Amino acid sequence: MLIAYWIVAGVLALAYFAAGAMKAFRSPDALVAGGIAWAKDVSLPLVRVIGVVEVLGALGLLLPPLTGIAPVLAPLAAIGLALVQVGAVIFHVRRGEAKVLPMNLVLLLLAVAAAIVGFLVWV
Repeated sequence: MLIAYWIVAGVLALAYFAAGAMKAFRSPDALVAGGIAWAKDVSLPLVRVIGVVEVLGALGLLLPPLTGIAPVLAPLAAIGLALVQVGAVIFHVRRGEAKVLPMNLVLLLLAVAAAIVGFLVWV
């Protein structure tokens, strides 16, 4: 189970750290050019908050178990990232952006898996 957690958490952390860093630091024009078309229709502070939440979630998947300090926070971070994806799915469905839904659903399922396995391992 421990190996399964690290594989899933590692993949999730890479994906969320990269996506979150882009949203937190790139300009709206650069985000749109990079394929995040919705960034032009949402306020910049909201885009930045989403990016920071994703980066913190990625760190939350890895740092507590790596440091041994409150490792139960890792599956809680996974739940938080799953909730981010639920919001993303709802947002993209309302906008009619069906082409991004498969990635949102994959990230949602991986986050749920990380939460379940994390609770089995760390609690």
